[in-house]
Amino acid sequence: MLTRRRLLGAAIAALVAPRAARAQSRVIVDSAGRRVEVPVTIRRVFAAGGPASVFVYTLAPETLLGWTREPTAEERAWLPVKYADLPALGRLTGRGNTANVEVVLAARPDIVLDFGTVGLTYVSLADRVQEQTKVPYILLDGSLSATPRAYTLAGDLLGVAERAGELARYVDKTLSDVDRRVASVPRDRRPSVYYARGPKGLETAAPGTISAESLDRLGARNVAEGSGRGLTTVSLEQVLAWNPEVIFTLDPAFHAGVARDPSWRGVSAVKNGRVHLVPQAPFPWVDSPPSVNRVIGLRWLGHVLYPDAFPGSVRDDARTFYGLFYHRAPDDRQLDSLLGGKS
Repeated sequence: MLTRRRLLGAAIAALVAPRAARAQSRVIVDSAGRRVEVPVTIRRVFAAGGPASVFVYTLAPETLLGWTREPTAEERAWLPVKYADLPALGRLTGRGNTANVEVVLAARPDIVLDFGTVGLTYVSLADRVQEQTKVPYILLDGSLSATPRAYTLAGDLLGVAERAGELARYVDKTLSDVDRRVASVPRDRRPSVYYARGPKGLETAAPGTISAESLDRLGARNVAEGSGRGLTTVSLEQVLAWNPEVIFTLDPAFHAGVARDPSWRGVSAVKNGRVHLVPQAPFPWVDSPPSVNRVIGLRWLGHVLYPDAFPGSVRDDARTFYGLFYHRAPDDRQLDSLLGGKS
């Protein structure tokens, strides 16, 4: 009789357990249209790449398990200590990805979250990692236009809908305002632009890529059109032939030395002192990573390219954005450093 009771109890437990598990989970549809079963309560998020780490940090930093790389001393100065001290876990996506499934499992995340491009390559990676780790893997569209929706979805996912709504409204308002101002600028008053990456300034991004999306949004005439897909390396001779009127660069060393380099002196942007260093800390304003850090960059790019259409103080915009998104408003000394990168 006792054995029969034990067997009956085990059978009942086996039936109840899946129901209990289902009661503690739900299904969401991510930006790639994938149906993913996730826990009802999510407290631990593994960011799949740099854009995702910035995104999660802005929305729910207490859930972020770590950065893709250790923040530099300069970057740490812009972050609250408890978040600057998060470990470096590597990344699952992007060139030179450094994390693997063992790292993911050791971090014990409730979900893996990626924010950025949601094409077939990323869907395949998400499905593979999810199958190998049994950890739900969420893909969110990180394009500028889709960012408000990504905040809304992630806010529901992480239980911070009110804060997500605040960030989504800020982004949506910024995009609408930037679009309106750019539309007021005649096309013949939009300068040709070259986006210089790397210490030699010879890596760039063509229009239509996520790395050049901010320039596309500003209606800039990107001279690298047709030069490839994604990031690409070009020759100095090609840049000289393009002869851009404005250059934006992420690299401080290139910015510091380009005016003294005789091989670059023939470029219009260099001759006319229109080489601009993208504000860097804690995350560059145009790219690297292409995440929500680009939102404040839109106003800065507009101010540089079309000062008449974008009057006002970029300092005030930066102070507001940093306080809301990065959980720490910069002081005047930091703003001086951040916005001092002109030719």
